[in-house]
Amino acid sequence: MSTGRLLVRPTRAEEEAVLPGDDLVDADVVMDRAFTLSAAPERVWPWLVQLGKDRAGWYLPRAVERALPRSRRALRRLDPALQGLGVGDVIPDWGGADATFTVVSLEPASHLLFGSTRGRMQLTWCLRLQPVGTDRTRLHLRLRLGPVRHRRLAAVVGGFVDLLTVAGLAAGLEERLTR
Repeated sequence: MSTGRLLVRPTRAEEEAVLPGDDLVDADVVMDRAFTLSAAPERVWPWLVQLGKDRAGWYLPRAVERALPRSRRALRRLDPALQGLGVGDVIPDWGGADATFTVVSLEPASHLLFGSTRGRMQLTWCLRLQPVGTDRTRLHLRLRLGPVRHRRLAAVVGGFVDLLTVAGLAAGLEERLTR
């Protein structure tokens, strides 16, 4: 699969599916993204576990990362030191100096659920993996935010930023899996 053909659109069934964490936040804004990767969930999982600020970074395609300072580029390999993620672990986020995510739930090769509080807003971010045949994975990402003061602004501007970052993640992750 060419990284240029990766789409990050969820199916209607994915949008309507109940994911881990849906019951934790009374969401005003929900953003669903999904894409298919050229590897089985067991091969995708280790890359997701090490994702994040002060960890492996945010996977972007090589062409995009070339424009970033070396210190801001994501790992292009699996790091055994970053594979020990567990419930309760706190991971820094790019959303501000004090922004963090806490691992709420994880089931290897199935889902990873993060939670966070930003001021009075709570959010959950679920990454769910589902096998597609024997050698591909559908990765469904759902971000739930609530309460949100400016819902339309969050949905439109935040949705656009989310779309761009997840599209970059899709292409960068696919590149790493098929290298």
